[in-house]
Amino acid sequence: MKKFLLLGLLMCLSATMVFSLGKKDATGKYKIGVSMPTQSLQRWNQDGANMKTQLEAAGYAVDLQYAGDNDIPTQVNQIENMITGGCSALVIAAIDGSSLTEVLKSAKEKNIPVIAYDRLIMNSDAVKFYATFDNTKVGTMQGQYIADKLNLRNAEGPFNIELVTGDPGDNNVNFFFGGAMSVLKPYIDSGKLVVKSGQTAQAQAATPNWSTEESQRRFENIITSVGYGPDGEKLDAVLCSNDSTANGVTNALVNAGYTKDNFPILTGQDCDKPSVKNMNAGIQAMSVFKDTRTLASRVVSMINSLAKNTSPEVNDTKTYNNGIGVVPSYLCEPIVVEPKDIQKALIDSGYYKPADIQ
Repeated sequence: MKKFLLLGLLMCLSATMVFSLGKKDATGKYKIGVSMPTQSLQRWNQDGANMKTQLEAAGYAVDLQYAGDNDIPTQVNQIENMITGGCSALVIAAIDGSSLTEVLKSAKEKNIPVIAYDRLIMNSDAVKFYATFDNTKVGTMQGQYIADKLNLRNAEGPFNIELVTGDPGDNNVNFFFGGAMSVLKPYIDSGKLVVKSGQTAQAQAATPNWSTEESQRRFENIITSVGYGPDGEKLDAVLCSNDSTANGVTNALVNAGYTKDNFPILTGQDCDKPSVKNMNAGIQAMSVFKDTRTLASRVVSMINSLAKNTSPEVNDTKTYNNGIGVVPSYLCEPIVVEPKDIQKALIDSGYYKPADIQ
């Protein structure tokens, strides 16, 4: 009985534990290390810039680093330097969610709290909090959009669909693809949706580094092997988990002769400028918008709480297990953007200027 009472007490203590920041730097500021995966994708440039701007406005010193072009050793080395360089907290968007276990042991030893940004960091007890969007909902939105546009509940079909998701090392892929397939798989199983390529598994649909070029290459092979084309086998929809992969699919389809008059329903995520332009041109149907300003604000709020020795606000304490335990998380809300929504969601909100997407 005593053993169980002690275990319960420890669990309660861990649930209410408050993590604080360490020492301030020579200027009297807490220094926050921000590690982003790449500058080759627009969204990560925006994430880094938003994070730096908002943290500095809140009175913090910021060490912002980009890990080359999704180079894991570079990211590990940069995080090592942040730990030894006096950072009081780390905000990390991991290239590979399982690649940082060893380097973050040093953060744990120095009592430097780690906030996983957008992508969950796996197998590390140094990760204290997770700030992201509801990524299962992102996938569900994409799958439901296709289901609604094809009227799968009522139409006879069959309809041809192909599946494209992201990097297998990104834990978010499990949520994006899983959410979408929770909607689409019953229709695939019933035969109302047909994947002519036969590539229905997540591993088969994966795109290393979320690369536009890899996505284009794979989809060109699918077009050739199946015989898709405006005058060939009909392609009704393509599930793409994000905009960089959607851009690769778009390139392959345009090269195969597709135009806005016969383009399949094509999903995306992030509302990157090229994809917004493609929506305006009538060749990408939608993109799920995740306002990175909102996510940056949430992280700043977490840092502020740590600076005050108070517990950051979270709204999910069940979903995100990183292999060590459930990481307390805050999930921001994504929204669906179609061409008709661009003005309100992206221009009126100040996210883009009109010239950015013309």
